[in-house]
Amino acid sequence: MLANDVKAEKLSPPASKGYKGMNMEGFIATWYAKITRNDMDEFKALARRLAGDLPAGSAVLEVAPGPGYLAVELAGLGDYAVAGLDISHTFVEIARKNAVAAGVAVEFRQGDAAAMPFEDATFDLVVCRAAFKNFSRPVVALAEMRRVLKPGGRALIIDLRRDVPPDSMERYVDGLGLGKINALITKATFKYMLIKRAYTRREFEEFVSQAGFEKCKIVESLTGLEVWLEK
Repeated sequence: MLANDVKAEKLSPPASKGYKGMNMEGFIATWYAKITRNDMDEFKALARRLAGDLPAGSAVLEVAPGPGYLAVELAGLGDYAVAGLDISHTFVEIARKNAVAAGVAVEFRQGDAAAMPFEDATFDLVVCRAAFKNFSRPVVALAEMRRVLKPGGRALIIDLRRDVPPDSMERYVDGLGLGKINALITKATFKYMLIKRAYTRREFEEFVSQAGFEKCKIVESLTGLEVWLEK
């Protein structure tokens, strides 16, 4: 049973948009897809880690996959039914093209994380990387993740910590090899927008409790949080 405040949030009028910040369409989405391609080694490593615990035939949903790099990588590693849900029309188009180029089958759909167009108990694993901080209704998004998971299914959220040390973020961006201009833009985006939207460990624990997940494990890194949830 969800907590009363979650019920109230679900009954309240929906936000004017399902995300915080700028509209990730058109040029902005294309630029983001180009920049994040520099993280391909990280996407591949995470896909291998996830595949190591996934039985053949598992159904996987990536929430807010953006260009779809992680979902595409995972789909190529085994017999999985992989889907992606993003609120950006441009991202969905880019992700579909990336899947075709890689020769894998991934169902990318447009939709809001707080109102997912999937039946209850559909997925064995739900993944959300570097996007949760942008959701305008975080508790409802978590409750939706729980709803679409099968009993015993797990969710993984990887995102920034709001208390990340500034010098750690600087070193992270410097290591991406973006070039001077893109590095400056990326650092400013982290400093003035993304970190301010991020959550602390304690805030995540409160959200998870309200959303009704039965199990929660949070692992902190120098720059972020890895939140494992189980239904």
